[in-house]
Amino acid sequence: MSADLKPRVQDKFVTVDGLRLRYIEAGEGPAVLLLHGASLGSSADVFIRNLEPLARAGFRAIAYDQPGFGLSDVPTDHSPAYRRDSVPKFLDALGIKKAALVGHSQAGNPAVQLALADPERYSHVIVLGTGSLLPPLGEGEEGNEGVVQQRLERRMAAAEPTIDDTRKLLEANLFHHDLITVDELALRHARSVGQNFKAFVARNEAAEAAPVKQPKTPMWQRLSELKMPLLMMFGREDRAKAFERASLLKEKSPEANVHIVQRCKHLVPWDAADEFAGLAVPFLKK
Repeated sequence: MSADLKPRVQDKFVTVDGLRLRYIEAGEGPAVLLLHGASLGSSADVFIRNLEPLARAGFRAIAYDQPGFGLSDVPTDHSPAYRRDSVPKFLDALGIKKAALVGHSQAGNPAVQLALADPERYSHVIVLGTGSLLPPLGEGEEGNEGVVQQRLERRMAAAEPTIDDTRKLLEANLFHHDLITVDELALRHARSVGQNFKAFVARNEAAEAAPVKQPKTPMWQRLSELKMPLLMMFGREDRAKAFERASLLKEKSPEANVHIVQRCKHLVPWDAADEFAGLAVPFLKK
C-alpha cells in the first residue's frame, strides 16, 4: 500500500463465530447493511463512496469485510452459504434487529435469499449488478462472466496478483477509469494479496469440489415473492449481457423496480455512486 494512503473511515471490529470481522460505518438512524461481492480484492471499501450520502439522508450505513475478505479473519468454511449466514449474526453482534440489505455482485443473491427466509428482519433489498438474478437470454448465457475477468481470475488463482493485474481487473469492471487513483489501486491491491489471496484460492478450490446444485425455481423468478420493496441497478456496459438481460426482466416483470445506468460497468457502487444515492435514498425512505 502506498505510504500516502490515509484511511477515510475508522476501522471497527466485532467478533462473530469466533472470527474478528472489520466494518466501517457512517451516520445514525435505520440500518442499511452493504454487502460486497466475492471477487479477489472485494471488501467493505467498495462502498466508501456510498456511506456518507446515506448518512446525510438519515441512515446508519454499515459495510463489513465478510469472513475471508479485507481485514476480517479467514474462516475454515469457505462456502457462499457460510458467508450468507454470517449476515444475521453480524447484525446480532451489533445489536441491530432490522436492516435494509444492499448486495453487490455475488452478494445480491444471498441478500434475496435472506430476505425471503426472514422477511421480518429486512426492511428493503437493493441489488447492484447481480447477474444471477437476471433471466438468461438463451442456453448458458447467464453463466458468461466475461472473458477478461475469467482469464484474470484464473491467472490470479494460480499466482498472487501483481499491481498490474489488479489494475487490469479494475479496468475490466469500471467504466470510469479515472476513478482508479494511485491510492484506490494500492488499497484494492492490498486487499488482494497475503491472507486475502490464500482465502481466494481456498474459495475457488471449495467451489470446484462442491457439487453444482441448481434451484428448482431460478432466483429471478422468486423476486416477486419478496415481502419488502426491491430495487435493482445494473450497468449499461456490464459484462455477461447484463443490459439485455435486465431489459428482459423488465419485459417479463413490468412491475419490477429495475434501473439501467448508462456509462457503468460491474462496480456499480463506484461507477454510479451519484445514481445510487439518487435512487437508494428515496427508495429506503418509503
